[in-house]
Amino acid sequence: MDSILLPKAWESLLSSSSFLPVIIKTIERFHDTSWSMEPNQHEFFEMVYIKKGNAIFEIAGEPAAIGPNDIVIIKPNQPHKFIVKSESGCEFIVLSFKFISPKNTDYSEVSLEDFLKFITGRESGAFITLKVSQKNEIITLLNRILKEKESNELDSEFLNYLLVLELFVLLSRALKSEWENSIKEKSPKVKELIGIAVNYIRNNFERDISLGDIAKFVFLSPSYFTRAFKEEMGLSPINYLLQIRIERAKELLSDTELKISEIAQQVGFSNQQRFNEIFKKYTGLAPLQYRKQK
Repeated sequence: MDSILLPKAWESLLSSSSFLPVIIKTIERFHDTSWSMEPNQHEFFEMVYIKKGNAIFEIAGEPAAIGPNDIVIIKPNQPHKFIVKSESGCEFIVLSFKFISPKNTDYSEVSLEDFLKFITGRESGAFITLKVSQKNEIITLLNRILKEKESNELDSEFLNYLLVLELFVLLSRALKSEWENSIKEKSPKVKELIGIAVNYIRNNFERDISLGDIAKFVFLSPSYFTRAFKEEMGLSPINYLLQIRIERAKELLSDTELKISEIAQQVGFSNQQRFNEIFKKYTGLAPLQYRKQK
C-alpha cells in the first residue's frame, strides 16, 4: 500500500480516522418463503440491502418491514432473524463489517467518528433503516464491492478497500440527511436534540470545541443545527458557547485570584487577547476592570 500514491483526500481520511471500516464477508442470496432463519447475533455490524421482494427483520424483538431498495444496518450483538414475505422470493446483499485501527489492528465497534457516533447511540436503537433508489451511489458501490471481491486483478484488494471507505462516507451523508428530514416536522425531537446540545456545550465549554463538534454530537449538519438551535434558544450555538464561557469567567474573576491568562485558558480561550475582546463585548468591561469593581 505504501508504494501507491494516494489522493490527498484519502491520505487525510486514512491518517485522521481512529478506526476504518473493514468488510469481513459479503453474501448475495435469494430465498423464497420456504426458507427459515434461526435467530442469531454477531460481534460485527451487518448491512442488508434488499434488491427484490419483501421481508421482515425481527431485531432485538422489534419487527422491521423491508422492501426493494431498503438498507438495514444491524448493530453488533443484536439478536435478529429474517422472514421472507414475498411469494416470488427475496433477493438481497449482506455486508458484514467491523472497524479496525490503522495503527495497531485493534477492532472496535466505533468508527468513522461522525457516522458511528450516531449509529451506536441511543437515538437509533438496535438497527437503522435507510431508503435509497436503485440508481443511488450507495447501491452502485455495493455492486462494485461485490465484483471486486471476486476479482483476481492486480491491486483489486486495495481498490476494494477504497471503495469500502467511500461507501461509508456516502452512508454517513445519507443517514445525516435522512435523520435531519425525519426530525424537521417533529418539534419534540428537535427540542430534545437542542437540549442534548446545550448539555454538551455546558459540559465541554472549557475545551476547544467548534460549531462542527457540537453539530456532530447530535448528528446534524452545522447549517441545519445552527438554524434549529437559534429557533429554540434565540441565539446561535457559538454565541451560546461564548455566553457560557463569559459567565464562568465572571465567577472566576470574582471568587479567585487566578491570573487573567489562566482564567482565559480555563474557560476555553486559546489566547488572552481573544478572551479580553469577547469579555468586553459581552460585559462592557475588560476582565481586569470587572475584577476591580467587584
